[in-house]
Amino acid sequence: MIKRIGVVTLMLAGSVILAGCGTTTSVAKSHSGGTVVIAEAPDSPPNWFPPILSSTAYTAINEQIQYLLYRPLIYLNAQNQVDYAKSLVKRIVVTNNGTTYTLTMSHKYRWSNGRPVTAQDVVFFWNIIKDASTLKNSPWVYGAAGSGGVPNDWKSVTAKGPNTVVIVLKNPSNPQWFIRNGLSQISPIPESIWNKDPHNPIRELRFIASVANSPTNPVYRVVDGPFRFKSWQPNNYWELVPNQAFGGHKASIRKLIFQYETSSASEFVGLRNGTVSVGYLPPSMWGARNKLPDDVRTASYLFGMNFMIPNLSPKAPGGIGPVFSQLYVRQALEMGIDQPGIIKTLYHGAGVVSDGPIPPKPKTSFFDPALLHAPYPFDPAAGKALLEAHGWHEVNGVMTKHGQKLAFTVTYMAGSTTATRVMELIKSDWAQEGISATLQTMPINEILATAVQSDPTKWQMAYWGGAGWTYQVDYYPTGGELFATNAAENDSGYSSPVLDHLIQSTYESGTPSQIKARMDAYQVFMAKNLPVLWMPWLPQGYARMIGFNEHNKDVRGTVSTFNPVTNFPYANYWTVTS
Repeated sequence: MIKRIGVVTLMLAGSVILAGCGTTTSVAKSHSGGTVVIAEAPDSPPNWFPPILSSTAYTAINEQIQYLLYRPLIYLNAQNQVDYAKSLVKRIVVTNNGTTYTLTMSHKYRWSNGRPVTAQDVVFFWNIIKDASTLKNSPWVYGAAGSGGVPNDWKSVTAKGPNTVVIVLKNPSNPQWFIRNGLSQISPIPESIWNKDPHNPIRELRFIASVANSPTNPVYRVVDGPFRFKSWQPNNYWELVPNQAFGGHKASIRKLIFQYETSSASEFVGLRNGTVSVGYLPPSMWGARNKLPDDVRTASYLFGMNFMIPNLSPKAPGGIGPVFSQLYVRQALEMGIDQPGIIKTLYHGAGVVSDGPIPPKPKTSFFDPALLHAPYPFDPAAGKALLEAHGWHEVNGVMTKHGQKLAFTVTYMAGSTTATRVMELIKSDWAQEGISATLQTMPINEILATAVQSDPTKWQMAYWGGAGWTYQVDYYPTGGELFATNAAENDSGYSSPVLDHLIQSTYESGTPSQIKARMDAYQVFMAKNLPVLWMPWLPQGYARMIGFNEHNKDVRGTVSTFNPVTNFPYANYWTVTS
């Protein structure tokens, strides 16, 4: 799983046209040609072009550009189901109790030089991510190691001729999990182009690193995606053009440009003057929306979650870790978060109350409807009473017990006016319970580096600012990388043998009803036991900025093709009207 702040995303799902959108009464006709300019968020330029992302390169723009150049092995639709007509494989046969997966390659997609995408290309890709995950002197580390059992749960990956790949796991598995979280990581590259040193994997990894930020290198000329690289200006723009050899739906637009924006204000100017075709409107600029009369505005939701992280470590400053470790304290904190109020007053009604790891929007088969009723709804009076029932009492307005004050610092993302207002509202509501919060801003990259369990002595509570966590590339929404004991991304330091068992059970084989029941049990435990504090799940734009999607009314298809699961831009289906 990936912290999707840096992987700050694009458009969101369950798109709903909002009142006040720009409209036109004339009948426009789509035509071939035209240029679409997508605004990219500040501080998120692409920096890694191979579809084998390093641990420092898991950003939305990197993923999005790579998807447009290289076809993923598994294509997941907006309902989080495999669409074999658009996948590189046309069939997956699961045998031996979820241990053996036999993949048959499709002949629909070929490399742009005319050669077929083969089973050996898949094996080559696997060998690279395995080496980047396991070799001690690897020059870079594969970013999704751990998700989908990569690499430790995979026993072998072999090519049986040009069209068949056989993958054997060490233990039986839930096919829903492995196909979505394991196989989805593979976006083959042509071995004939990339394999520079077949007998020395370290040299191969060094070569990949050497060209990772050099899209003009000849290795990038051979692709199997709907677009190919054309030109760029670092930290300015990246231009893609249609791949005429693409085996799927060919793009009709002439150019697709990802344009770097220095700020949300500059992005807004681009929308207003027409130099940006697809962008976002931050909630703080809602009052200026009427200045964009030629835009269509939507609110959409990615497949993910949003939460605040309490530091549960005994090493947390001020002795607050053992306090946060008490479930009743986290319950009181959750009851002091006014999710409906935040949505109504600060996000203009856009957002959904979220009380667990799987959101009610976008609608998926994974969400447990039982969680539509929040276990700990907003109720500061009940939260205060709960603390008092456990021996806390107010001293100068702050809950105190045995000399320990329920006072701490919340570090949250700098640069967002709305995030500041959210935190100020929560601070005020917590104060009604006798909970004292000091607010501190920090650049998001510093938060990601500071609020970790590898050094829990530097922070008390952290909030990323609303962008949250999205399930990419771990499309099957288990919590192993986030909430299992000692998991790589378990920043709160939460540990529960019960939760570990529930998470492990979601990986295991079983009947469809058993698999669904295990996912529901995991969700309910998470909602009731609060490893983190749940926050509203909010709409976000293509650049993974919290807010509303904006696109010029002459650009068609951005909403109808939006996929909340992958968050890839399906620009080969977009058109420009006149």
